[in-house]
Amino acid sequence: MFSKCQLIKIPNLSGSRGSVYTILIDEEENTSFKNFVMNNQNSFKSEIKDIVARLKTMSSKTGMRENFFKLHEGSPGDGVCALYDEDNSNLRLYCVRYGSQLVIVGGGGHKPKSIRAFQEDTNLERENYILRELSKLITEKMQDREIRFSEDGMDFEGDLIIENLNYE
Repeated sequence: MFSKCQLIKIPNLSGSRGSVYTILIDEEENTSFKNFVMNNQNSFKSEIKDIVARLKTMSSKTGMRENFFKLHEGSPGDGVCALYDEDNSNLRLYCVRYGSQLVIVGGGGHKPKSIRAFQEDTNLERENYILRELSKLITEKMQDREIRFSEDGMDFEGDLIIENLNYE
């Protein structure tokens, strides 16, 4: 999946009610969220606008409420979820949600109606499993006190570079 990634706050998507982070994997030029936007902006322009607008609304007005996400998209307890543009949409953005104030947005893509599960699409499966692995590694770093939540719960603090020692 990855040997190293860095948590990066997205200032223009963060507000008084929540913060949005994304990840920069290994030596990639762009963050996962930027790649998601660039890869889908031509085919799903209005859907991308809707997802960005929803993230801004959550961070500035509502917080990252559970009901805005499709929960349990990962392993039990890892917080991996998905954000959709609309109920009938086929676009998925995988996230890791930490309470109602923090979310890490990763990648995602188009999930055609012809498939039932994300595992049937190589890209969606890869993006989902990256966030599963990231969530596990963040949990370990929190247990080791290398990463913590800020006092107000709006940010991550500490060493935001996550190394995956089990990467092959």
